Amino acid sequence: MIHYRKILELHDEGISLRGISSSTGHSRQKVTEIIGLAEKKGLVCPLEEEMTDKWIEEFLFPEKTMEASGRHPLSFDYIHEELAKPNVTLSLLHHEYEAECRANQKIPYSYRSFLRHYSNYADKYKATLRIRRKPGEIMEVDWAGSTAFIIDRDTGEKLKAYVFVATLPCSQFSYAEASLSMDSHSWITLHNNAYKYFGGTTQIVVPDNLKTSVTKHTTRELILNPAYKEMADYYNTVVMPARVRTPKDKASVEGSVGVISTWIIAALRNTHCFTIDELNEEVRKKLDEFNKRPFTRKKGSRLSAFEEEEKFALSPLPVAPYKMSEWKKTTVAPDYHVSFDSMFYSVPYEYINREVEVRVSDNLIEVFFNHMRIASHKRLYGKFGQTTTIHDHMPDNHKLFVDQTPEAAIEWAENIGESTLSVIRYLLDTSQTEKLALQSIFSLKKFERRYTKYEIERACKMVLSMTKRPTVKSIQTLLKTNKKNDAEQELKRKTEINTNNFGFTRGASYYGGTDK
Repeated sequence: MIHYRKILELHDEGISLRGISSSTGHSRQKVTEIIGLAEKKGLVCPLEEEMTDKWIEEFLFPEKTMEASGRHPLSFDYIHEELAKPNVTLSLLHHEYEAECRANQKIPYSYRSFLRHYSNYADKYKATLRIRRKPGEIMEVDWAGSTAFIIDRDTGEKLKAYVFVATLPCSQFSYAEASLSMDSHSWITLHNNAYKYFGGTTQIVVPDNLKTSVTKHTTRELILNPAYKEMADYYNTVVMPARVRTPKDKASVEGSVGVISTWIIAALRNTHCFTIDELNEEVRKKLDEFNKRPFTRKKGSRLSAFEEEEKFALSPLPVAPYKMSEWKKTTVAPDYHVSFDSMFYSVPYEYINREVEVRVSDNLIEVFFNHMRIASHKRLYGKFGQTTTIHDHMPDNHKLFVDQTPEAAIEWAENIGESTLSVIRYLLDTSQTEKLALQSIFSLKKFERRYTKYEIERACKMVLSMTKRPTVKSIQTLLKTNKKNDAEQELKRKTEINTNNFGFTRGASYYGGTDK
């Protein structure tokens, strides 16, 4: 029998490897192996009385006991490592183990023994047991049943603070934070903070059937809150709510809620905080103590179990945390705008009186019809009643009116002629307000539907020759008069052509007769 205990005690006293080898009668290679393995597994002096040589041998070399049974030994480190991978189960690993035994003509352990030996190994040497939960797979979330409180500085009234709890079932590592509200914005913000605390995201999130996470949950249909679903998509995770009245579906967080209610909420019952930030500072201190508390029946703590057994399996966080969005349904008004917080945003006029969905974030307003985005605007803040309108959303007649600006009017007049430009400049310079001038110019521009550019330019030239104060009415009168005169002259010209349209008449002499 190797003197394991003596080797470790001599090493703790600072005796050299050569001295330990001479004292125990074992080779230096064996002494080095035992000391290195003990340090790796955390076995350090002083040793307890029950840690005999046999106990230490079973601790350091569990495979030796298994070899004595005549069966093919198990590689526990390999089993534990493989169980961390997605969809790998003990049943699959035992099947592969049996196939290896058949190939090498060895006697395998039965599945029950295989399971028992792995459980004993994980309980003794590892922080987590990976039979039921895989690392980085699930995060369970819920509100604690008990509430904390803060004190209003002015009234002395106690205000409720609701405690959010998130737990990783594999390592039992938990996060807690207090909030003054249980609304959707707070719910999603706390998820962001939990992911940041864990340093990564899980494959699945298991919430309760709260309205902030689930709209409808039956055996046949699951409809998630749009904002919550959007957050899950952003973090590339899947939401799988617990079944109604089935707390075992999220047993880890239910257990953590009870423990946190004791070790955090109850522990702070005599602590007076005046702001939610002060309360959360105290919650974070208690949370750190909670996660560092040693397990009762196994080695390590929630923190060590997380860092050693689960942190590596979390998916990396995005560059920026998810920004909360709010969804609402509304109907497009006859002025082709939708309202949010007394601000108005345009949509294409074709959607007037249609029901649309509005997605609101801190900086952006997006409008959807049948899951298709039809408009987006920068969110407005400040004075109520502000309006943002996109030119392409307007009907054609509205576009024509809105396009009336001094610059546009001058540009139009330049394309007509110098006299028209002079009239436009006069209207802009002499009108009491720019709005009145643009209305007059708009009326003038509408003449282009019935008259040519030449006719408008000629009318403006004639008006300027008659008066230094041209008006749109006088130009309209001249256009009509000129049009009438042009029509009369054209008719007269055609009549004269028809009247004078005769041929040469030959006399009788032409035909050999005699003219009388």
